[in-house]
Amino acid sequence: MATQAPNAAPLPLLYNSLDALNSGQHGNMKLRKSYDLPQVGQIHAVPVTVEEFTIVQRYYPIIFSAGENSVPLALFGLNEGVNTYFDAAGRPLEKNTYVPAYLRRYPFLLAKLRPDTDELSLCFDPTSGSIADDADGPALFDGDQPTETTRNILAFCEQFETAGQRTQAFMDELQKSGLLIDGEVAIQPEGVDQPFLYRGFRMVDEEKLRDLRGDELRKMNQSGMLPALYSHLFSLSQVREIFARQVEQGKGPAGAKLPETADA
Repeated sequence: MATQAPNAAPLPLLYNSLDALNSGQHGNMKLRKSYDLPQVGQIHAVPVTVEEFTIVQRYYPIIFSAGENSVPLALFGLNEGVNTYFDAAGRPLEKNTYVPAYLRRYPFLLAKLRPDTDELSLCFDPTSGSIADDADGPALFDGDQPTETTRNILAFCEQFETAGQRTQAFMDELQKSGLLIDGEVAIQPEGVDQPFLYRGFRMVDEEKLRDLRGDELRKMNQSGMLPALYSHLFSLSQVREIFARQVEQGKGPAGAKLPETADA
């Protein structure tokens, strides 16, 4: 285990600080069984890996961030700071909601301790409140050795890192394909004269995808890229679900109302 924390900035979303996990400093620390993450309830999107697309598309829209270095995101709300899936404590509002791996990894991650090496070490955010000497969960170390809990955390972070590399390769190919375009979604509820427009993201151009040559489509299918693209496209129908959730939760735009249901 590493003995010093990385000082690189900026830190990833949710992370306020990083300490390298080691038995010398953290030998008596344990995980808390339950703790709040209010910052989760204040974010409207998190990164997702390409391996998650097929399950994520059942719960959230999958969009791509604006700019040249796009990353895939699971969308929780249509406006900054609006989250319709997690409460103020950072807990899912619905029991069976899928929690993206990015959130399940927090407060841990793998990071480089020195710029002159590619070695990654297990680190954590000490401000998360999830680790403490007096916590009520499993220990992180047994003497100077990591416990099974810590080994499992490390394995999950390694899997996430590998998935992240595959996602970067997917995004590189997607950028080369020329299929990404600036996205726009228009939602016009009943009784509203003008539709609500949502922009500031990227999406796959479905028409360009249909017009690709057969050999290009075959290559995408064999690489696993094509199913991921259709998962993204299918997921976009969830944008209207988010709009409805925002209105229902009192977080929607002024004047937006849900359609009235007829009495049985």
